[in-house]
Amino acid sequence: MNFDSLFKFLTELNQNNSKEWMDKNRKWYKEIRDEYIGWLNDLDLALAAVDSEYYSTPGKKGINRINNNLMFHPNKPTYKDHFGAGLDKAPNTGDFYIEIGLSRSMLAGGIWRPDPKTLRSIREAIDYDGEELKKILNKKSFKETFGELVLNETLKKAPKGFSNDHPHIDLLRNKTFAVMHPLTQEEILQPGFKEKVISVYLEMLPFRRYLNKAVTV
Repeated sequence: MNFDSLFKFLTELNQNNSKEWMDKNRKWYKEIRDEYIGWLNDLDLALAAVDSEYYSTPGKKGINRINNNLMFHPNKPTYKDHFGAGLDKAPNTGDFYIEIGLSRSMLAGGIWRPDPKTLRSIREAIDYDGEELKKILNKKSFKETFGELVLNETLKKAPKGFSNDHPHIDLLRNKTFAVMHPLTQEEILQPGFKEKVISVYLEMLPFRRYLNKAVTV
């Protein structure tokens, strides 16, 4: 994958963010998109080789639309400034997310703002064996890779059914359970970038498996 070309395309798209420009450059967009899908296909196979429970997700299935949803976000530009994709995308579970863009690039995973039923399942798992999740989160290599949980939104008090003095109240108050590893353009353009992605995937895996077990068992 020539990520230099991908960044060049996104730069010009960002400077000319309109359907008219996209229509004139549709062939270029499809070339970049198809190459990215091919890279995702290779990564899909590589992740399946290191994770026996991996859920095969071909690039065409994992890649996100580049159009912003203007119906719900009318003030956003017509097109995103990144290419995003989710792999290991089993139904009703949190995937492994890859975002490569101009303003932000990252590897992320977990479950972002789950619906009430899913959130309840995660909280029940934490109530049952929250020490296991804390062990994962506090592992030295995990903290060096991801830092803390993404704090999207938290409750001020304990959620319904849990006490304020619960030993894992700091986790129970979260509404999002996800982690993120930022990427620089320099890292993405390095020859060993795919190996970097695989290493981050493996570091994140126990965290994602904990959450996925909580919402599927």
